[in-house]
Amino acid sequence: MRWFRVAKIRKKEGRTKYIRDFLYLCTVNETKTMKKITEQPSRYDHLEQMPVAELLQHINDEDALVAEAVRKAMPQIQALVETVEARMKRGGRLFYIGAGTSGRLGVLDASELPPTFGISEDWVVGIIAGGDEALRHAVEKAEDDGEQGWRDVLAYNPDADDCVIGIAASGTTPYVVGAVKRAKEKGLLTGCVTSNPGTPLAEIADYPIETIVGPEFVTGSSRMKSGTAQKMVLNMISTALMIRMGRVEGNRMVKMQLTNAKLVDRGTRMIRESLGLSYEEARQLLLEAGSVDRVLKTQK
Repeated sequence: MRWFRVAKIRKKEGRTKYIRDFLYLCTVNETKTMKKITEQPSRYDHLEQMPVAELLQHINDEDALVAEAVRKAMPQIQALVETVEARMKRGGRLFYIGAGTSGRLGVLDASELPPTFGISEDWVVGIIAGGDEALRHAVEKAEDDGEQGWRDVLAYNPDADDCVIGIAASGTTPYVVGAVKRAKEKGLLTGCVTSNPGTPLAEIADYPIETIVGPEFVTGSSRMKSGTAQKMVLNMISTALMIRMGRVEGNRMVKMQLTNAKLVDRGTRMIRESLGLSYEEARQLLLEAGSVDRVLKTQK
């Protein structure tokens, strides 16, 4: 039935419509047959009758399950990081792509890397369905477009050394599935982070990461445990990559950008402790050099 319908659409309306509906229909069909844990009923009921203390305790109990789910995915995370590292050392970039909460978390992680590790803003890029407007406001049906994700990646002129990581708790979001599928077809490395087993997204990706956190406290609210797991995984991926790419010395962010007084103070203390200088001497050297890394390299 699925193939018959797609063929009729293609003949009648053209290739673009065919591709879009093919991705959508495949996703819908897979969703009907797969085990979608993220949509299963919560272990709790009558939430509106619970006092605040009980609500918070149960949410915390559920959150305690997330770290173990991420721990079980460690081999998957390691395999992806090691492969991305090799590509980044050849000049490749990393793209996160997602919709809703998943997209926002990808943009958040990517946005924090330039100030933290002193990298250019185009080295790790976060892309969200609906564009930057979707960071604050829901953009209707943006995640349902199976072609737009790849178009959004194309805006950055990707090449074969780049990597695209799709983030989708359900593992079925057409915007994300379509982007990862096309990226793989074009020879880019692909990965994903999802909270369901055996999803269309994981099936397509070269390096799937599945963090099975179980049903959400509020049924279907994947901004909760699934979102927490995604944040943990993205932290691990990006931090490990930055360390491996030489952006950390010892345990310090020596290449961080001095974008505010707090970071100037942090950098000053790093230099003072490393070189045995007074606070004022260390601060002066930092302001003149512009980074902790440059001071340490010239003074040691």
